[in-house]
Amino acid sequence: MKKLPEAAIPERKRGEGVKFVYEILRDDILNLVLPPGSPIDEIQLSERLSMSRTPIREALVRLAGEGLVTTLPNRSTVVSNIDFLNLHTFFDALTLMYRVTTRLAAEYRTEADLVQIRAHQAAFSRAVEAQDALAMIATNRDLHAAIAEAGRNPYYVSLFSRLLDEGRRILRIYYSSFDDRLPRQYVDEHDDVIAAIEAQDIETADRLITQHADQIVRQIQRMIAEDRRRPVQL
Repeated sequence: MKKLPEAAIPERKRGEGVKFVYEILRDDILNLVLPPGSPIDEIQLSERLSMSRTPIREALVRLAGEGLVTTLPNRSTVVSNIDFLNLHTFFDALTLMYRVTTRLAAEYRTEADLVQIRAHQAAFSRAVEAQDALAMIATNRDLHAAIAEAGRNPYYVSLFSRLLDEGRRILRIYYSSFDDRLPRQYVDEHDDVIAAIEAQDIETADRLITQHADQIVRQIQRMIAEDRRRPVQL
């Protein structure tokens, strides 16, 4: 990683260092600038960002909680690998949580919940229009987390948030297959799900989110399979 120029390092108020390091590392990991398995050198990172190692370590703890980095037995830290072999188990859990949280949101949502959900959907729509992949990933995550919050079950919120966080790099690879030009279809599908939640139509919300999740999973699986069939350059 190259050292950031002085002009690229904004002045930070006390306590903002952890957030600053976290956001830089998160973006590098999600954008695959730091590929899976890459070591994270705290000393080099400290020099690059011109700060002490304390906020760096705290940022790494936060990233580890999101499944983006892994601390090894020798206490070194690496970017977490993507377990493609067992990806089907991740997709099973993710699809189930999409359905559970959306059904509960349709049952228990309040007007305040709908305001938050629509705000996140508007942000996602803007990110799609701007072809901003990192913003698409973040706003998609926030949208579905807000839907989970509307379901009033904190255990589901915690589990689903972890799954959404772990899936962000997979989404980054997926969006890159569209050259970050995500079809408007995904925005429209979100709108339809939100309309069903607003109408408190549990069965329709369930059907729509299942279709939404299933088609994304199928396309990602197809993309991975096609990548594996590509000839190896010798």
